Amino acid sequence: MGTALSVRGDYTGDDLRRLARQSRDADLSRRLLALSIIHEGGSRSQAASLGGVGLQIVRDWVERFNLLGPDGVNTGKAKGREPLLNDQQREALIDAVERGPVPYLDGVVRWRLVDLAQWLWQEHRISISRQTLGRELNALGYRKPSARPKHHTQETDAIEEFKKISAAVAEIAGGAAKGKQIEIWFQDEARIGQKNKITRRWAKRGTRPSAPHDQRTRSAYIFGAICPTFGKAAALVMPWCDTHAMSGVGPTTPLLFRVDLSRTFKGVRHLEFRPSHILSRFAAKVWGRSSEEWPVI
Repeated sequence: MGTALSVRGDYTGDDLRRLARQSRDADLSRRLLALSIIHEGGSRSQAASLGGVGLQIVRDWVERFNLLGPDGVNTGKAKGREPLLNDQQREALIDAVERGPVPYLDGVVRWRLVDLAQWLWQEHRISISRQTLGRELNALGYRKPSARPKHHTQETDAIEEFKKISAAVAEIAGGAAKGKQIEIWFQDEARIGQKNKITRRWAKRGTRPSAPHDQRTRSAYIFGAICPTFGKAAALVMPWCDTHAMSGVGPTTPLLFRVDLSRTFKGVRHLEFRPSHILSRFAAKVWGRSSEEWPVI
């Protein structure tokens, strides 16, 4: 004969029904109502019928409730499958992602999920799918945006030097431009164009007629400069670029130009204004100032 069940006495049947009404978890409400029947002397069969479970499960509910109270019959969450990577392996994965691949060792120049999965197998003998590895990297805070382009001859020192512009401006402001308002302009240039392709021709199915390639090209030259401090900007968009096109007049305020020599693809450089350089003509002609009058930083 089975042992009689009894529910702890610090909760009454009304207390259990009140907790069931307040709960937003239907499973928890069923368990509390079943326990209220046991508490008021009802049978396990009645409690099991109300809870939609077997007699043994009702006994387990009573034992957990007596030990932990209402928290003992809360709906738990399954632990799920154990993670494939431990903390040390995750740190090694982060280090590999941050360091990047070694081309002559890893055979790739950028990590793909399939490459990282292969690396984990070679280094830690862990077999992991691309989908699972992608979730692991997302959980670690990593995404895969488009990388910013970087030229292979870009000079980091030149970029760092560009950030020291404040000291150079202070030196010039205390010298030749003392007592004058200085405008700092940043300039860049670009050429955009179109090269025609072979045109389409109507022809019978199964044939492909020949046609001469259109060798004509058309370009536009864009020169732009901005002064962020005073919210000023100037730009030239021209179908061709020569001395006549660059002529113009402009302000008499002392100007400091910081120019990106994009033709060299070597980062930001100091610009030595030379009469033969197209950028010096842009600087000298558009504002009507000779290059010798301008401080170069």
